[in-house]
Amino acid sequence: MRGILLRGVGGFFYALDDAGEVHQLRAQAKIRRVRMKPLVGDWVEFEPRCGEEDGWLKSIEPRRNSLIRPPVANIDLVALVVATRSPDPDLMLIDRMLVTASRLQIRVRLVINKCDLDSALAEDIARQYRGAQVDPILVSAKTGEGIEQLRQALRGSVHAFSGQSGAGKSTLLNALYGLQLETGDLSRKIERGKNTTRHCELIPLQSGGMALDTPGFSLLETEVFDPVELQKAYPEFVPYEGECFFSPCYHDSEPKCRVLEAVKQGEIDPNRHARYRALLEETKQRWRERYG
Repeated sequence: MRGILLRGVGGFFYALDDAGEVHQLRAQAKIRRVRMKPLVGDWVEFEPRCGEEDGWLKSIEPRRNSLIRPPVANIDLVALVVATRSPDPDLMLIDRMLVTASRLQIRVRLVINKCDLDSALAEDIARQYRGAQVDPILVSAKTGEGIEQLRQALRGSVHAFSGQSGAGKSTLLNALYGLQLETGDLSRKIERGKNTTRHCELIPLQSGGMALDTPGFSLLETEVFDPVELQKAYPEFVPYEGECFFSPCYHDSEPKCRVLEAVKQGEIDPNRHARYRALLEETKQRWRERYG
């Protein structure tokens, strides 16, 4: 049988099959031998439980993406949440997460929460990212603005929420799905007992798709990569590819750079490009120190 892993606890794994039934499994020895740890979100082949015997997880299908922290796989979409106030928006953090999502080939929707507190700032943030292929959505968990639009955008996907602490991720999840939240995390209305240990878990939703329940979810880059690859995470630069005088061009301070010209002409948001240059310098520094 085929299913998706919802969670793994104490050496047991729980897979949801196409019929909506959850199966308790143990991993076969061959999986342990190849040191491939099953992850929440993995699509697996398994042999269901027979009588009193445990079911067996037999194989893991190739992953489209995977994260180390938290240990999850095959995420379709991440909603990056930024608030207009309380806390003040950290757009550099959003840009860092966008770079990681791009490298992992995870789709992103930018969610601008608390838009009722500063509508002008919400619109300005949306404007800065309109060329970044993140389809900004302005929402307010308090007033309900944009909630249905966001629900439709997430429908049918395996998704997680990430962003600044205090930006309203838990409140949004509660507004979207009517789920109770424990210590800032997503939690179903189920009895968890007295054990407060938290595990990653995928929760099937009545509206379609699954939401990731985890003690913390972030997309902060840890991998060191060639600085010239950073621009691949900026869709705004794609229309000018191959038009610069130098090749490769970092789109930083080179003469006759078509991207820099586009920034001057207002075709690319200057704030977004300024943050790109800051990230480029960091990436170059890490690349120089990679063997240190």
